[in-house]
Amino acid sequence: MTSHDMSSHDLRDELASLTTEAFRPELAEIDRLPTLDIARLMNGEDAGVPAAVATQLPRIAAAVDAVAARMARGGRLVYAGAGTAGRLGVLDASECPPTFNTDPERVVGLIAGGPAAMVTSVEGAEDSAELARRDLDALKLTPDDTVVGVSASGRTPYAVGAVGHARALGALTIGLACNAGSPLAAAAEHAIEVVVGPELITGSTRLKAGTAQKLVLNMLSTITMIRLGKTYGNLMVDVRASNDKLRARSHRIVSLATGASDTDIEKALTETGGEVKHAILALLAGVDGPTAARLLAESGGHLRSALGQAAR
Repeated sequence: MTSHDMSSHDLRDELASLTTEAFRPELAEIDRLPTLDIARLMNGEDAGVPAAVATQLPRIAAAVDAVAARMARGGRLVYAGAGTAGRLGVLDASECPPTFNTDPERVVGLIAGGPAAMVTSVEGAEDSAELARRDLDALKLTPDDTVVGVSASGRTPYAVGAVGHARALGALTIGLACNAGSPLAAAAEHAIEVVVGPELITGSTRLKAGTAQKLVLNMLSTITMIRLGKTYGNLMVDVRASNDKLRARSHRIVSLATGASDTDIEKALTETGGEVKHAILALLAGVDGPTAARLLAESGGHLRSALGQAAR
């Protein structure tokens, strides 16, 4: 038997042992069911995902606090994964600038095989830990950065390699997987393992595993941004008004936060260059645009802190 045959055999054995890859004989006739029955089955499967995430909430919260502490010092949040996991990381990263007005370089999504892998499969990329090291080295990681390895199986070399390399460089590391006792979790400082069980279609981890990863990534980025003062209550006060919809949303956010008249809101937004957070502070504290900007700069962008300063 050749070494290739051996490695293929070992890999088959390893996949067979993974919860995410398990075969469910009771679903072997699923293709013969009416469409509505299949939809009901899928919906029932999906209903269990939040409960699986719930078991990991203390770990998620600990990871968020560690990420926020580093990002407050100027660090970056970097996701690294292959296939579906990589795409979900890129998606989460790409949605932070329009939602929280973050610099596009502050939250970064790395996918094995590069941007082309977002829409097509890049053969072999997920099997390369070296590729992950190269991708991370291009970012010039510092100890204030965080690298989140994302992998349903928890064994993808690209994700495991990214976490191992980042940890060796002193960065914070998080491993997000959907199997218990995964190499990815073992490699990371913070382990988050959301065990959602076997998929409806055997091994199709873009389903429950992908949904679980999306939920956790939503939490990591959103709660980190809340901790960094990117929201005021549950309002997106750092939203960037880059189109008509967002300009209308900006007006509405200022209205919800202040209860001011439309005329006063438009005046405040004009005076503050469309900056929602500045306009709210100007209206609530009765200060002008430059003063609002100064108070926010002094408070590190935290609107509640700036309001407290203005009240003194």
